[in-house]
This record gives sequence, C-alpha cells and structure tokens, in this order.
Amino acid sequence: MHTVWKGSISFGLVNIPVRLFAATEEKDIRFRYLHKACHTPIEYVRRCPHCNQDVSWDDIVRGYEYEPGKFVVLTEDDWNAVQPEARKAIEILDFVDLSEIDPVYFHKSYYLSPGENGEKAYALLRRAMAETGKIAIARVTLRAKSSLCAVRAIADGLMLETLFYPDEVRSIRLVPNLPVETDLDEKEVRMAVQLVENLSAPFEPEKYTDTYREALRERIAKKIEGEEVKTAPTPRPAPVVDLMAALQASLEATAKEAAPAKRTPRRRKKATG
Repeated sequence: MHTVWKGSISFGLVNIPVRLFAATEEKDIRFRYLHKACHTPIEYVRRCPHCNQDVSWDDIVRGYEYEPGKFVVLTEDDWNAVQPEARKAIEILDFVDLSEIDPVYFHKSYYLSPGENGEKAYALLRRAMAETGKIAIARVTLRAKSSLCAVRAIADGLMLETLFYPDEVRSIRLVPNLPVETDLDEKEVRMAVQLVENLSAPFEPEKYTDTYREALRERIAKKIEGEEVKTAPTPRPAPVVDLMAALQASLEATAKEAAPAKRTPRRRKKATG
C-alpha cells in the first residue's frame, strides 16, 4: 500500500509516529468519450471564449465568483497567508463516544500504522481506546488543508476518518414534505416493528456486491468475445518539412515584403520663356 502521509499522533505530552494509508478505493468502471464518427478519444482543452485562444496553465489564475461575472482573484501571497501551519501531527482534541457521532459526518477512511519505534505507544493507545469505547476527535493537515478527523480503534489497529464540519452538513429541515406530525395506528406500528425484526441479521459486508458493476463487466466481456470492438485510427504523422525549401520560401517571401516600392520618376517641366 502507498503511504499518503507521515507524521505523529499527539495528545498531551505523548507523540506516536504513524503513517497513513487510504482504506478505500473506487471500483467504478471508467469510460472515455469518443468521436462517434471515427472513435478517436476526445481531447479537452483549456480555452478562453473571450480571447478565442487556448490558454496554458501559466496564464490561469483562480478567482472566487461573488456575483455573476464578478471575481476576486487570489495571488500566491493570498494563498500563503491562509495556508494552515504545516504540522505533521494528528492533534487530538477530545475523546468521545462513537455513538455520539452521526454517520453523515464521516467523509474518507484511512488506516494508521505505527512509524519507526512507535509500535508500543501505538498498541497502548489502541488498547486504551478499545477498553474505554472512546474515539478521538482530532485535527490534521492533509494536502495543505486542515481537516477535522476521528481516530478509532479497530480489530488490528487504528483508523482515521476525516469528518465534515457542522456547517458542511445540510439540515434535515431543508427537505420538503417531511411528515412532521402523522397519526399512526398502533397495530400497524407493531406489525412494522415485527417485520423489521424478522429481516434483521448480523452485518456481513462481504455478502453485498455491486450487481450493476458485475453486469456491466459481463456486457463488456461479451462484446469483446464477439469482436464488437472499435479501433481508433492511428494518428497521422506530422508532415516532414524540407528545411532548405522552407528557408528558401521564407527568404523569398520576406524579400518581396522588404523590397521598396518602385517609384515612377517625375517628368520635369520645361521652363517657358
């Protein structure tokens, strides 16, 4: 696994060296957009519609659109002024019960492993958190961005979960047509509860599969077996330019432009006596 971050877990006067690894990966089947006529992959260019020209990364700046068509452009000095302190530490702020955190706050999961000479302190923290049933709320800087996170004990180690901040979670009150007050028949409630209990089972994640992805892979495999494939044309080689001919043509063109226009000499008027 690829290490995405190195640092330490810091709480009180204790520092535990750790390494961070992504705990999840997307398995989506990715497609490319092709030109329908020839099945060549489409290219995407950075183009300014106002200047009608392609733009390089060196000529691109980032701006915040505070009103339609009006932007605040941030310079490198602006970005440097607001960058969080580049601390290589997971700073624990509080220990809380996992049941107190709504799952909507969880964002992305990472595994934590002990760094050099940190095995004993790592195991001690994992054991203490497991026995108390607590998880740590902490702050960490990942990819130049300060993130709120939770550190929790799992079967064989520690896991870090980045969290959304409270103002990033939308209120349920924004959802329209919620049945706030509804009279329910108690008999129907008991039957619904019984149905839930009948369908209850231990959570076994391995029994759930992405049937859509499997069906899509099978469909693609059948098309390959049936040779229902399209081949993009080989890119045309750039024309070979005869350097001497190009130089000669350029010289002739520039010579014509540089040649002074021939002036028709004026006839002198004869003096009359």
